[in-house]
Amino acid sequence: MAFFLIPMLVLALAIRTFLFQPFSIPSGSMLPTLHIGDQFFVAKYPYGYSRFSLPGSPALFSGRIFAAAPQPGDIVVFRLPKDPSVDYVKRVVGLPGDRIQMKDGQLYINDKPVARQRLPDFAGRDACGSDPNARVKRWRETLPNGASYETLDCVDNGFYDNTNVYTVPSGHFFVVGDNRDNSTDSRVLSAVGYVPLDNVVGRLSVIFAHGDKGG
Repeated sequence: MAFFLIPMLVLALAIRTFLFQPFSIPSGSMLPTLHIGDQFFVAKYPYGYSRFSLPGSPALFSGRIFAAAPQPGDIVVFRLPKDPSVDYVKRVVGLPGDRIQMKDGQLYINDKPVARQRLPDFAGRDACGSDPNARVKRWRETLPNGASYETLDCVDNGFYDNTNVYTVPSGHFFVVGDNRDNSTDSRVLSAVGYVPLDNVVGRLSVIFAHGDKGG
């Protein structure tokens, strides 16, 4: 039996380390794309490997092996720069050198507004609070590279609907949640800020189990 189990354990560890790792999302910050409790696989190979790719994150090496940069629109899991023991999942919207700003709830990249189209309102109790009958503004946002996805806008003139300009430093990325008024992300420099490439674990690959769809 041991001769059978040991190779299986080695194979499972290799898959988790180099190919795919399962995660779940505990909050509504990525609604309507990801719902609370959704379980998904993150692919590690698209961006190469850092120490955060390894189980337990041992400091065996620095930097990133076979490094490749995330693209705008990618949903990534990363280790929080302020506390590397915490995993976050957000969407990349800014690359090194980009200027990012929010104006009246609309995303601007390099001084140009990102195209968006109004969609029917979203209904779900986890979007902006506990009201199951809440109707939330929903938009389809399309980045300059063609990546397209839906976002939510809980309130007009929310706390981070109007910001200063963020200039993304070299080797870092700017990430936001799709639920724009209910997400702590790169707009909050004191909590998340710019994400170093080395902190990126991988890219969302496939949702394999759905959580709570709300009201």
